[in-house]
Amino acid sequence: MSLVNQSIVQANSGLKAKKFSALELTEACLREIEGHNSRINAYVTVTKKDALESARQVDKKIASGESIGMLEGIPMAIKDIINVQGIRTTCGSPGLRDFVSPYDATVVSKLKHAGMVLLGKTNCDEFACGSSTEHSCFGPTRNPRDETRVAGGSSGGSAAAVAKNMAFYALGTDTGGSIREPASFCGIPGLKVTYGRVSRFGVTAMASSWDTVGHFARTVEDLAHVLKEIAGHDVYDSTTSQVKVPDYTALLTGSVSGLRIGVPKEYFEGAIDPEVKETVWRAIRQLETMGALVQEISLPMTRYAVALYYILTPAELSANLARFDGIRFGSKPTNEADDLVDYYFKQRAQGFGDEIKRRIMIGTYVLSAGYYDAYYSKAQKVRTKIIQEFDEAFKEVDVICSPVAPMPAFKIGEKTQDPLAMYLADAMTIPINTAGIPALAVPCGETKSGLPIGLQIMGPQFEEGRVLLVGDALEKRIKA
Repeated sequence: MSLVNQSIVQANSGLKAKKFSALELTEACLREIEGHNSRINAYVTVTKKDALESARQVDKKIASGESIGMLEGIPMAIKDIINVQGIRTTCGSPGLRDFVSPYDATVVSKLKHAGMVLLGKTNCDEFACGSSTEHSCFGPTRNPRDETRVAGGSSGGSAAAVAKNMAFYALGTDTGGSIREPASFCGIPGLKVTYGRVSRFGVTAMASSWDTVGHFARTVEDLAHVLKEIAGHDVYDSTTSQVKVPDYTALLTGSVSGLRIGVPKEYFEGAIDPEVKETVWRAIRQLETMGALVQEISLPMTRYAVALYYILTPAELSANLARFDGIRFGSKPTNEADDLVDYYFKQRAQGFGDEIKRRIMIGTYVLSAGYYDAYYSKAQKVRTKIIQEFDEAFKEVDVICSPVAPMPAFKIGEKTQDPLAMYLADAMTIPINTAGIPALAVPCGETKSGLPIGLQIMGPQFEEGRVLLVGDALEKRIKA
């Protein structure tokens, strides 16, 4: 096993045993970045100097005989909508290409305290709006498993960096599937947490009542270790919960015996790829052979999730992006404006990409006088119904399993001219964000052509430990 394709747990063990140094780990990852990033386009900023210095500090600590934590000296990456002091945060947007953050996001502060080694910031759809990382001013991120295909979005850069051994783990965000879909497409585990489990302070807002910060890693066990460090209440984010953070790794017992798994029939109907359907069912049957109890359930309201998502999230996006006007944030237009109205036309034409403009227009429309009650208000009521439906389902079952996406990774450019087709790629992930519950994407097989397929494991609010347990048990059974 080479240095770069170890898990966090294996790398930590090697550091403690002095089989290699943190500097050697970091240099190995930087070589992978130098060798592959020009094609994959996972990173938009590489912080080589800072990474090497951070690694040296960890090595000094080890040399002095001090103990190190699980994440200390482990090279990682951060999605480029999360602020790191002194490093640019572009959000994949032309209007923020040169913005340098003056402060750290809370998750970054926590990881710095845990001894992180930051390799750089990763590519993403502009302001996290997209399912393919094609809506970025830096160009698309390519799937490491097939470079003609997308890596998924919006956290495609983070997923590709981990999948291509250019980082041991990476932070992303998930508003409608932006961690789980790239994880599935790239063949690695990815965790979407309960809304309020991880602080969003210092993370550029897309849709404030939907956004969550999560992460990618090589193994489900690694995900548990990272979550232990980043979860918890934050005084700077009033939406974070006071619910106690457990030791997630201690919950990975390996046993799913007696666990009740619900399989929603609606997630296996319609335009789902036959290979995806067959592979996901095979994974569910594997869990059944391990002692889990599988039963069919129904979640009929989730069919409305995509429609309400594209009413509610553009409305929040429209409000959140109002500040990026070139006066408070963002770049000014290159041409002189005749008046204030002309200034805004010029600034927004240059500062935002097509997908952002599309969503701002939708959001502003549904919030306008005469349409608020007809669209926004009704969509909020349907959202409540979906939350209630999941609550009722979890009275019958412990977890719910489904595909992550209705298809494997699609070709670059295949859906860019058809926004509705692109939006439907998130049909199986959006309901989870609607309800604010946790969900894990874990690899469960491949298509005949070698494209990864992911199983989605959902749990009740703040039961990340439960979904990680199921994912860890399945992962170890598949690898055995």
